[in-house]
Amino acid sequence: MADKSRRWPNNVSGPFYVDEDCIDCHLCSEIAPSNFRIDEQNGHDYVYKQPVSGDESDQCREAAACCPVNAIGDDG
Repeated sequence: MADKSRRWPNNVSGPFYVDEDCIDCHLCSEIAPSNFRIDEQNGHDYVYKQPVSGDESDQCREAAACCPVNAIGDDG
């Protein structure tokens, strides 16, 4: 389970975030490219835009469910 106290600082504020357990697999960026990006310099993904539609929210929840290390949090 993701820990909001360990969320990467480049996540935008809001309910979805990626924490320090991210292993840089890029699965979330593939599932929800409108909301997740790769921080190539630091080796992790992050939320660059919170979802604004039902489809984006569904994609973010799918990304969280598929994350192999449970590094995606949803405090919504």
